[in-house]
Amino acid sequence: MRNYLVAAGLFLVTGAADAVGQVREESLPVAVERAFPNLVFERPIVVTHAADGSNRIFVAEQHGVIQVLPNDQDTEESQVFLDIDERCVYKDTQNEEGLLGFAFHPKYRENGEFFLYYTTASADHTSVISRFRVSADDPNRADPNSEEELLRIPQPFWNHNGGTICFGPDGFLYIGLGDGGSANDPEGNGQNLTTLLGSILRIDVDRTGGGRDYAIPADNPFVGKFVTGLKGEKLPIRPEIYAYGLRNVWRMSFDRQTGTLWAADVGQNLWEEINIVTRGGNYGWNVREAKHWFRPDGNDADRSDLTDPIWEYHHSVGKSITGGTVYRGSRVSELVGKYVYADYVSGLLWALEYDETAGKVVGNYTLSSEKQPVMSFGDDESGEVYFTTTFGMLYRFRSESR
Repeated sequence: MRNYLVAAGLFLVTGAADAVGQVREESLPVAVERAFPNLVFERPIVVTHAADGSNRIFVAEQHGVIQVLPNDQDTEESQVFLDIDERCVYKDTQNEEGLLGFAFHPKYRENGEFFLYYTTASADHTSVISRFRVSADDPNRADPNSEEELLRIPQPFWNHNGGTICFGPDGFLYIGLGDGGSANDPEGNGQNLTTLLGSILRIDVDRTGGGRDYAIPADNPFVGKFVTGLKGEKLPIRPEIYAYGLRNVWRMSFDRQTGTLWAADVGQNLWEEINIVTRGGNYGWNVREAKHWFRPDGNDADRSDLTDPIWEYHHSVGKSITGGTVYRGSRVSELVGKYVYADYVSGLLWALEYDETAGKVVGNYTLSSEKQPVMSFGDDESGEVYFTTTFGMLYRFRSESR
């Protein structure tokens, strides 16, 4: 039996008597500072760039507006790139809905396409993934009439919508979903391969096929496969699924250097987790919460098929993980190659060092924090990382050693 000691970011794994592994834990000489201090946004939930050489910053606000601004710390105003407020549902009392995902096509410079994930006003608790295009005559303005809906996902409850969308190095669109909401995964969606919920999807937005407004990549892990139903019937697995067994992916990102897909999964009772996502992986929910059995029948089950997170922390440290991204900028040498993340409830910030060759975490470093509720992370064209708070401000990192 493993024992776990968690205190202020320290994670020690021990056997029955002797320590078998310990990661490095210390504070890094890294501080945070306001980015674009003249600007305040309304629930900024995505910070990204178009990778088109313009160096512009795009900020998506959860109620349905996307702002664009020059990457100049002295800028005094942003411009509305797209406003879908009337198509999008957001309520403060149900604050896991709204505009949740925003990603530019890898060939945006040529085709002007970008994609959104949002909760539609046209149906209750329903998420849509849509394609939009930039306007023909203004690079700082999208065409609101260009929407093409690709996928519609009904969800039984208002929470656990996930919502991150991002393009992988393979050019396919990855979509992070939650288990459909409520508590305990009441519909068993995390382990149900016949539903899209509780999964990370992978689709081809450049083609269509099978009656869909997108295509299924031929090497998706469950293409043409079936599961056995309760009555012994063969049920088709949803071919969009790339990985599953997830509760509420918040958030996910690709390392721009290695192509590794990182996903943070919000826990329920006791544990928060970080996963390296691989093709066909089953990350355990709701059999497990992080590395720990969750269901009453879990203790008796041999589930060697489940993929453990690379990192977890206890609710004595924080109670809602905000996944980030691997830092590949140049301003803060101490962060290069480390995965920066936070906890929404405790407001703590960390940088996780992962040895991809060895397949293990070797360090988890504390970063200076004002202990604000961190909503999301993003980066600009040069790889500098930003994070957002519910108070509407953007922050970035700086080295204290310079």
